[in-house]
Amino acid sequence: MSVQTKYEQQQIVQAVYFSKKQVQRGMAVETVVEKLGVNTNMKKGDRVRVKESVIVYHHPEHRGKAFDLKGTEGEVIGIINQWQGRPVSANLPIQVQFSKKFKAHLRENELEIL
Repeated sequence: MSVQTKYEQQQIVQAVYFSKKQVQRGMAVETVVEKLGVNTNMKKGDRVRVKESVIVYHHPEHRGKAFDLKGTEGEVIGIINQWQGRPVSANLPIQVQFSKKFKAHLRENELEIL
């Protein structure tokens, strides 16, 4: 996966947006997904651990308070790359279930496979 600056990512998104009329809608979004490096090595069912500090406010045992997920282990239950049959580039594409009542969407660089 290539490392791109925020500016390069914005340029790619703008180029796809402005050429949208020339390219079919699905192809345009696929191009963004590929260029931004959203494709992941993880798959559904993988056990993962949060390796970076990620603060959430929706943990059931700490509702409304800051809770750091660093070091917490869970299972990948989904990778969001399509919506209603069309490809999308989600900001937080990996959905992880940590307990029966708690799941969160995270980035690939915030997780490590066990």
